[in-house]
Amino acid sequence: MAKAEKGHRRLESIIDSLAASYDSGRTIDSLESAALPNKRKIIEALDHVVSSIYLGFYSTRRLNSNNLRHYLGEHMHSSYELLSRQIARAVAYQREGGGEPAAQDREFGEKAVLDVLAELPRLRDALHLDVEAAVTSDPAATNAEEVIYSYPAIDAITVYRVAHEFYLRGVPLIPRIMSEHAHSVTGIDLHPGATVGRSLFIDHGTGVVIGETAVIGDDVKIYQGVTLGALTIPRDDKGQIITTVKRHPTLEDRVTIYASAIILGGETVVGKDSVIGGNVWLTESVPAGTRITYSATGAGQGSQTVTSLSDAQLSQGRTRSRRDSKAADGR
Repeated sequence: MAKAEKGHRRLESIIDSLAASYDSGRTIDSLESAALPNKRKIIEALDHVVSSIYLGFYSTRRLNSNNLRHYLGEHMHSSYELLSRQIARAVAYQREGGGEPAAQDREFGEKAVLDVLAELPRLRDALHLDVEAAVTSDPAATNAEEVIYSYPAIDAITVYRVAHEFYLRGVPLIPRIMSEHAHSVTGIDLHPGATVGRSLFIDHGTGVVIGETAVIGDDVKIYQGVTLGALTIPRDDKGQIITTVKRHPTLEDRVTIYASAIILGGETVVGKDSVIGGNVWLTESVPAGTRITYSATGAGQGSQTVTSLSDAQLSQGRTRSRRDSKAADGR
């Protein structure tokens, strides 16, 4: 009994010390967490949005043209109510650091959600192309159902395309919560601020990092472990990070980046139809049709080989790519 009482007294002393540590005035000492958006509610709302996009794959109930609108409505109303409140809280916290959202915050949240939900038909078109890109690019993919149900890249790209719409509308915090949730589930870190074209294919996906200002064209293929990152972090005279500068690379149309390649820098452009081999380190722009490969030479050393294709070879490669895609569509 005496030992138990001694343990409790020590625990009370520890609690006193921990409580006192909150008096230091640091960022982590804030007690306004109740005013922050609720992460669980945001993820719940996101699940409703994703279900609306792939209702025929996510629904546990039999669907038909007569009840489709009803079940879509359930998900849409839930996502609207949840997200509009959480966005209002995020805006209020960004402005005031806490407190109840004002009327203008609630109006902003409601409009942002409605604007994004209105984009869902267009996003479904884009995601259809992403799914088709996986089916036609991956010989292990047997059909679209397998891709939607089991490919982590489709989960990450779906969340990205939704979060990106909120990012474009200046919604604070919520897009990152969405994308980092997808990151934790899929292993793919795709920033909601990145600009991504049509028919993106990410194979395997684990360890892929795509930064905020990266620009990705159409029909791009990216393999596991690829980083599209910043070469340097620009700062102003006061040492503060400058966030308005493009920090991440651009991949033009039909570029392929193989596993563990690292491409850095806001001024780095990989020209269309280029192929960057596995383990390549790239910090300079390369023209269209470039092939870069890495070869280990022993003792921890390696070399990179750069070749360029002629215009005729580029044209031939595009024709073959279209032919292969048409063949895959007919499977």
